[in-house]
Amino acid sequence: MSDFEREMVHCLNSFFEDGGIAGFAYRLKQARFNTQYVDVIVDSLDPRYYLAVECKSLKGNKIYFTQHFHKDRHGMHQVDSISDFLCRTGRRGYLAVEFRGGSGRANEAYLLPWDTITTEYTNGPGISRERFRDGICLERSKSGYTLSGL
Repeated sequence: MSDFEREMVHCLNSFFEDGGIAGFAYRLKQARFNTQYVDVIVDSLDPRYYLAVECKSLKGNKIYFTQHFHKDRHGMHQVDSISDFLCRTGRRGYLAVEFRGGSGRANEAYLLPWDTITTEYTNGPGISRERFRDGICLERSKSGYTLSGL
């Protein structure tokens, strides 16, 4: 599990705990021959928080659908696979992206709803950091990322 995925699980669980919201985020163990649809699963009786989150951490100012996403062994693009998973499970989807700043620059992280991701996927090669800034900002603190609202 990447550090960003671990931080997202912690961020979401802190959001639930601090807000007194019944919900739990977790990461399923990845196995070599089992399909992993998304990085973080969130279970909650409140449908607003019944979620699936795909996490990406990258250097640069744009996430590209050909470079940062993969195709499965059947040639299905990851965006299509996650969209199918969301449709089958009834979960709301998000893409969490951490833009690593490099030396002397702070990391930035954002959440964008999956509907936005699928629209951008059909319209262009990627999504800029500026577009992510229109989403939900994850604020950086000493203990990791914090989420103000979802």
